[in-house]
Order: sequence, then structure tokens, then C-alpha cells
Amino acid sequence: MAKDDRRNLGGSRMEGAEPEERMEDWFKEGSTTSEFEEGEVVRGRVVHVGTSEVLVDVGYKSEGAIPIEEFHRHGTLPKVGEEIEVYLEAKEDSEGLIVLSKDKADKIKVWDAITQAYEKAQPVEGRVVEVVKGGLAVDVGVKAFLPGSQVDLRPVKNLASMVGQLIRAKVIKLNRRRGNVVLSRRSVLEEEREEKKKHTLEVLNEGMVLTGTVKNITDYGAFIDLGGIDGLLHVTDMSWGRVGHPSEIFQVGDQVEVVVLHFDRESGRVSLGYKQKSNDPWETVETRFAPGTKTHGRVVSLTNYGAFVELEPGVEGLVHVSEMSWTRRVRHPSKLVNVGDEVEVIVLDVNRAAKRISLGMKQVEPDPWTTIEERYKPGTRVSGKVRNLTDFGAFIELEPGVDGLLHISDMSWTRNVGHPSEVLKKGQDIETQILNIDRDNKRISLGLKQIQPDPWSTVAQRYPMGSRVTGKVVRLTDFGAFVELEPGVDGLLHISQMAHRPIATPGEVVNVGDELTLLVIRVDPHERRIGLSLKELAHAVAPPPEAMDDRGGGGRKGKRGKSRDYDYDDEE
Repeated sequence: MAKDDRRNLGGSRMEGAEPEERMEDWFKEGSTTSEFEEGEVVRGRVVHVGTSEVLVDVGYKSEGAIPIEEFHRHGTLPKVGEEIEVYLEAKEDSEGLIVLSKDKADKIKVWDAITQAYEKAQPVEGRVVEVVKGGLAVDVGVKAFLPGSQVDLRPVKNLASMVGQLIRAKVIKLNRRRGNVVLSRRSVLEEEREEKKKHTLEVLNEGMVLTGTVKNITDYGAFIDLGGIDGLLHVTDMSWGRVGHPSEIFQVGDQVEVVVLHFDRESGRVSLGYKQKSNDPWETVETRFAPGTKTHGRVVSLTNYGAFVELEPGVEGLVHVSEMSWTRRVRHPSKLVNVGDEVEVIVLDVNRAAKRISLGMKQVEPDPWTTIEERYKPGTRVSGKVRNLTDFGAFIELEPGVDGLLHISDMSWTRNVGHPSEVLKKGQDIETQILNIDRDNKRISLGLKQIQPDPWSTVAQRYPMGSRVTGKVVRLTDFGAFVELEPGVDGLLHISQMAHRPIATPGEVVNVGDELTLLVIRVDPHERRIGLSLKELAHAVAPPPEAMDDRGGGGRKGKRGKSRDYDYDDEE
């Protein structure tokens, strides 16, 4: 609409009137506008809404035009006849028209409202629009600054999460001339908390059931906001069962129903309980887990002495290491079970007062040792696998859970075994003979050498006294030499039987590796001993005196293996 048109539209109110009336109206308009001051907010009536501007009559000789964009910024257009507040920028422009502004009127209203809220310490509402250095920018009609320290009761790590939220805050600093507004949401929250706290303290009593919000979680519990006052829910009061950490049950922000266990009005401390909302499962534990009951559970903890098994929430039992296996000697529970394993158990004993249940794992299966004598009899041969080697023998697994001990003394008839590893290897399959069974002590004695005939049982027939034998010197001692007659059968050539003259050491006569022809002078199969003599053999084969020279009959072969006779009387 052109300015001339606006001038004509504004003057249309006097057309058709009598001259006196026109003069009276014109006088009234002049007297009315004389009350207006430029820079004030005045009320006007919308007389026309166009495509580019809105005409507003404020009681002046002409209407003022306001760009329609100023209304679009506020969301809706006014209707003809609606009264609005506008800002009087000038009574006349270069064209003689009044100049109005809706934006400036709204801003003045906003500043007036903010100033009033500041003076009366009342909160204002605004929407967080962006994160700025040191805090947040909030639209309260004008852009205001909310410092990070004033955002909440506790420091907010992620200020961006506040963007878009509608908040209430107090104006703590105001400079209208510079257009600076500083807010504090924290002060509003503190006042709200105090109001809630006051109300909560008035109604709070022990035994009450309240709904609160998890405010913070620590290693020992969770703090619950009950409405202006925080209560501690200790980890031991969260569940009748085992709780490793409060975060296993609750998270910050969770709504939780709790019971007030204790309340100290003077200090304001509140102790809360969560498990107390339900009955203690131990009160009726004997009806569900009577001794002898077979049940299952989950391994929740391991100690050196056993495994704790959760039978149901709040009820745990202990499987002692001695109750884990009939046959294996369990040094640590981890050898059989791990945390999280599902296991079958038998209830052995229940102590409701002490909240203890003794459990057994081995009792789920029959004890294999009760019928051990039916499956294994002394004298029978059995096959097994070497499971473990020790200094004193080897444990042979005969069947799962049943081991027998093969002692080092029962490994060979003839060898002097220093360690089982000289004869056996771990994991080796082996055949042995059962020597003895002790069912009460769960022991089986095995023999390896017993499956072979004892060479000493016929040694008296094979090496009779007075017979000549041939053997190799395998070891020298201070008192003589051991001569191997056959694998596993050694005889002793005592130093006194080496020569007719005194000898200080056996090495004067024989050395290791020498092959000798000797005379058997003693045989004791029970003691496993054979006595040999070199000098007696020499005496037995000695020639007549007239035929003797400096060589005697004899005993030791020379380097070429031929027998060489000695005359011990002549040997130096």
C-alpha cells in the first residue's frame, strides 16, 4: 500500500462528517497524540492486515505501518480489530506518517519483565539455544548467559545435552543499557530442593516406602534423592543375595522404591533398604532346601576352601573342597569348577540362624570306592594310564576318579630305580598288578615288576654254591666290587675274597668293566645276595707245586678277553 493511500486511509475517518464534527475530531486527535512521547510503548488497534505490512491505529491523525516480518517472527499474525502494544518511534516521518515497531515494543516488554523478575528475585523461563564459552546461551526473550557453574546443583559434564531444554532460572546480573543478562538455574534448583526437603522432613518416618531417584553410585552403595534430601542405600541392603557392586542392580537416574530403615532428624541422615520390601528367604529356607535335597545352582565365588553356590536369589551354600570329588584330592575348587558354572548339588546341612548351607557335589554320584573290591581284586592284572609322577612312585588312573599307586620299589625286580621317570612317562599306558586294596582309606597298591617272574626265585638253581660263573664288574665300593652275572642279578666280590694277601682297595685287583671268572661261595635268594670269590677259585684250580710258575690259575681276562690266571701269593 502506497504512503498516499495510507494517508487517505487514515483520513477516511473524517470524510462525510459535518465541519464542526471534523474539527472536533481533529482537535481530539491532536490532544490525544500530544500525550504520546516518542520512545514509549502504546496500545493500538489493528485496522488492516496486508501482504507486506500491518496498519495500526494508535489514536493519531494517521495509522502507523509495521512490516509484516515483525509479526512472522512471533509466529502468528494479528486480526483486524485486535488490540496490540507497539513502540512509538516517531510521530511523523519525512512523509508525515507515524512510525511504529512491534519488535521494539516486545523487547521493551521483555526487558521490563526481566527487570521486574530481577528486582523481585523471581525466576524467568527460557530455552537453551547453544553452548558458548563458559556456559550456555538461553533465550528469555533476549539472549542471556547461563554460566556452567550455575547450570545445576552438581557440575554438568556434557553441557550440549541441555540444548533445547526449557528451564527456569533467576536473573543474578542485569545491565539493560548494555543488554547483558546473567542467569542462575542452580539458585532455582536450590530453592526447590529446600522446599522439597522441608516437605520430606515433615512426612518422613521409619518404615515408610518412598520412591526416589538414584543420584549417585559408589562402591559401598547408592544415594537416593527422596525429594530435597538424600538417603543412603547401602550395598548390603540392596539384595538378600550377593551383590559385587551397586552398579549391578542400579544406574544413575533409575526410579527406585525404597524403605526408610533409619532417620535421624537432627543430622538429616537417612538409611534406606531395598531388599526389605520382600521377605528374608532364609526364614523359610529349610522348607525348600531340607538336608538330602538334590538341587542345582550357579557358582558365584571361589575360595581356597570351597565354592559358593547360589541356590536362589539371596540363598547361597558352600561346597567344601572335601565334598567335591569322591576320588580326586582337590587342592583348589578352580580345578573342578569356575565362577558362573551351573552345578548339581546335594544339601548336606542347613543352619538357618547362621544363614549357612553345606552342599556336596560328589554326593550326586555314587561313591566308586564302595564297590571297589568287586571290580578290582588283589593279584589281578589291570590296565591304566600314568597320571602323575612323584619322587616315591607313580599314580596310575584305572578308571575316572580311581587311581592306584605304583611305588618305586615295585617297578623292577632287579633295577635300583632312583626316580619313576627312569621307567615311566606321564600319559603312558601301562599294565600292572593289583597288590592291595584299602577301601576305607581309598588306596590301591599296584606292582609292575610282579607281572614278570622274579629272577631271584631260581637263582639258587642257576648259580649253585661252588659253581663257576662269569660276570662283569659294574661298580666298585670300599668293601668290594659288584659283578653283574645277568641283567638284574649282581653278585658281590668282597675285598677279602680278591686275594690271599691283604688289599687296601679293590682297585688294586679289579677295575670296572673287567670280565671275571669267579666261584660262587654263598647264595641267599631271600636277601637277594650272591657271594663271589676270586681267591677261592684260584685255590680250587691251583696246579701241583712242581708245576706252578709265577702265574696262578685263574680269574681275570686280559685285554684280548682271554682268561689270565693269577698267583696271589706272588702278586705284589
